[in-house]
Amino acid sequence: MPELPEVEGVVRELAPASTGRTIVEVEVSSVIKQSKQLGKEAIVKGKTIDDFINELPAMTIKNVTRRSKYIYFHLEKEGQPRLLVSHLGMTGAWFVVNSPEEVKEKRFRDHIHVVLKMQDGGLLIYSDIRRFGELRLLNKEDDYIPLLKMAPEPFEQIAIDHFIEMTKLPKYGRKPIKEVIMDGQIISGCGNIYATEALFRMNIHPARTAERISEKRKRALFQEIVTVLQESIEAGGSSISDYRNINGEAGTMQTRLQMYGKKQCNTCGRETKSMQIAGRTSVYCPKCQR
Repeated sequence: MPELPEVEGVVRELAPASTGRTIVEVEVSSVIKQSKQLGKEAIVKGKTIDDFINELPAMTIKNVTRRSKYIYFHLEKEGQPRLLVSHLGMTGAWFVVNSPEEVKEKRFRDHIHVVLKMQDGGLLIYSDIRRFGELRLLNKEDDYIPLLKMAPEPFEQIAIDHFIEMTKLPKYGRKPIKEVIMDGQIISGCGNIYATEALFRMNIHPARTAERISEKRKRALFQEIVTVLQESIEAGGSSISDYRNINGEAGTMQTRLQMYGKKQCNTCGRETKSMQIAGRTSVYCPKCQR
């Protein structure tokens, strides 16, 4: 958490609220500074705190877009483009406010780690309760190789063919389909929540290996993943625990989930089971999913 739909929701609100604004000052919390001094990279990554603080002022936000689970702030300074890449980790959140007191929930106010002060007096605040998120200031996308390895966006025409071809490789074909779906090099932006939902809707057991699923069924599965992601975007994402949009509001997709976090199958009434796949808890129905 958050996955593609949640990040898309943040971007759709961040873009109009921040585009055209110029950063004049940057503050980083003492917690992050102390982590850096101890040799730990927390949130601000790839640069020293001083470089991060000194380079961002005078940069204008030209646009905000999404790539997989990442937020891209497209910046410009003295005619030169720069890129601030943000990953929300498990509990990261952005807020567009005029003062920190406007951040509605105390737990987010208590964990404000980066404040971008704008020329117009407003603030762009990054809060992260567990500090698993990250901010990287780059010259261009190529400067951080993992970004180049991401699969095509699931809504792009080439994404389904990419999924099919990758699952033909022994490296991925022998893995549980749930693990394959959650791999960002295979499908962009689909994590535990929506992989669980799509597999349940397709009656596929999460531990079934990709090579034991026909191409026809894999294509249908991919389309189901896209459908689930689109449904969640329309619902404002899933607020299972800490996801909030820039106004501090929760999404509603969690009320529509049929399997994730359920103790009982909505279809057959059987008690659900769970197992660990790729380090994540996978909930499934032992009767409906094979």
